[in-house]
Amino acid sequence: MSGVFIIAEAGVNHNGDIEIAKKLVDCAAEAGADCVKFQTFKAEELASPLAEKADYQVGNTGSDGSQLEMLKALELSREEFVELKRHCDNRGIMFLSTPFDPDSADFLHSLGMPIFKIPSGEITDLPLLRKINSFKTDVILSTGMATMNEISEAVRELENCRVRLLHCTTEYPCPYCDVNMAAMLSMKEKFNLEVGYSDHTEGIEIPIMAAALGATIIEKHFTLDKRMKGPDHKASLSPRELADMVRAVRNVELAFGTGYKAPLDSETNNRIAARKSIVVKRPIKKGDLFSEENLTAKRPGNGISPMKWDSIIGSMALRDYEIDEMI
Repeated sequence: MSGVFIIAEAGVNHNGDIEIAKKLVDCAAEAGADCVKFQTFKAEELASPLAEKADYQVGNTGSDGSQLEMLKALELSREEFVELKRHCDNRGIMFLSTPFDPDSADFLHSLGMPIFKIPSGEITDLPLLRKINSFKTDVILSTGMATMNEISEAVRELENCRVRLLHCTTEYPCPYCDVNMAAMLSMKEKFNLEVGYSDHTEGIEIPIMAAALGATIIEKHFTLDKRMKGPDHKASLSPRELADMVRAVRNVELAFGTGYKAPLDSETNNRIAARKSIVVKRPIKKGDLFSEENLTAKRPGNGISPMKWDSIIGSMALRDYEIDEMI
């Protein structure tokens, strides 16, 4: 990865429809994201019939049915994922999908997926971590709901992989007061790994903030229409908002710079126009001494800098000078 790697998180916002999934790919490609990411799972292997919906899922999909029933309606088949990856290749955008079980990880690995994204909920799924570790691949690990010790344990289990950490707050939408962006910097210091941010807030301000603080990865949910039925649409960006976020992050990336402070080429003209030179305040005759009474500092700045003031004061004029003339 070079620069900020932007993940357009489609997740399950296709509602189990491959044609909607393809439109999400198109949207992510047109917005300029680096990759579009989905979720690969078998509902029966992800949740038991006893698993209740999360509060935000109830709020977005209603209280009827279990989490398992909701997930079944959001599955794509293996054949559809193959078709989806082919569509990503045709659109020139990287295909990623999050596996939620070892079999799904094996399937995605067989597709040649270059990066594995481990979601916050799977950071304690040891069999899945060990399966992904066996691939010796690049890994992006989300850390929502996790303690530093849990992150340490997961990183240790991924010893064969190049790991990058995403700070995340697992709430949909996440209140601004719970973002705790300082934790991203704490993880960078503690683990000496690249860090980024997976955002669940409303709007695009916080991903921009993360990029300004040095995040190398930004992940954000998006949808074709926030009014669609499903668990994640409401907390997702619209296509236009996604494009706005990508553009803003790219601008922040350009603005971040090298850290070396020196005049830039774009400042050259303004440097002359905005700075001052030592000029004559009142007429001076040859042989007069330069003094605070007959000199001052005025723009432009292409003469002797006022920082040389002390070396000029008290010296002798070698010719006559008129008002405002540079010495």
